[in-house]
Amino acid sequence: MSTKKRILFIANEMSPYLELTEFAEIVNKLAVLSNDNNMEVRCIMPRFGVINERRHRLHEVVRLSGINVTIDNDDYPLMIKVASLPNARLQVYFLDNEDYFKRKSIFADENNKWFDDNGLRTVLFCKGALETVKKFGWPPDIIHCSGWMTGLIPMYIKSVYKKEPVFSRSKLVFTIGENTFKEKLGTAFLKLSAISDGITKKEQDLYKDTTNSALFRVGASFADAISFGAAKIDKKLTEEFSKVKGKKVLKYDEGSDLTDYLQLYTDLAK
Repeated sequence: MSTKKRILFIANEMSPYLELTEFAEIVNKLAVLSNDNNMEVRCIMPRFGVINERRHRLHEVVRLSGINVTIDNDDYPLMIKVASLPNARLQVYFLDNEDYFKRKSIFADENNKWFDDNGLRTVLFCKGALETVKKFGWPPDIIHCSGWMTGLIPMYIKSVYKKEPVFSRSKLVFTIGENTFKEKLGTAFLKLSAISDGITKKEQDLYKDTTNSALFRVGASFADAISFGAAKIDKKLTEEFSKVKGKKVLKYDEGSDLTDYLQLYTDLAK
């Protein structure tokens, strides 16, 4: 009997918990579809303060909580919470931090002013997600990252975490989505994102502009396969990643039944 393939979805949005773009619903559908097709599925996302814990029945996972993520010599504690996806027997894990995720707005304040620490929050989520998977002791065959906030994860897995046994067989899918912000994460982001000496200037040159597009670029550059998750994508990214030698690329198809993703996961996990 064949072992179930394990697929991990890491996203900064997923229906019904948070819907910032249309891809939030697609992440939900992909998780359910994968689960229904005999894959073992888990999902990770930030526990933003706008996510209602009572309505979605989130509760703390004590055995996973207590992770300390070190960034630029500072420690940031994470609390891990979990909920069961409605109408599906799979679990969604939420990374929570009192100072950086619990605020009642997502990336900008009530006056639509961009949070100065969004760069730090991004690094905290990316590194925190990978540290959480290590604590799972659950090696994923496929890791599908979507949302600009996950852009550093493929780079981290291929460099800093490449010798970690839990990621030794993982293949990475990265979805390029629509740009949702015009601000920059700033020069401090480059220092914060260098969580190891394994992150060199060559890697950082991919996202040195610290823009929305730059985060998509670095994610797609290190992924084993790429998909386009929206009709309106930055033109330069479309030209750069529509055809990449040695990588499978899924074009955006509004009417897709998403089985092309299932086939992609199956092909990569062979």
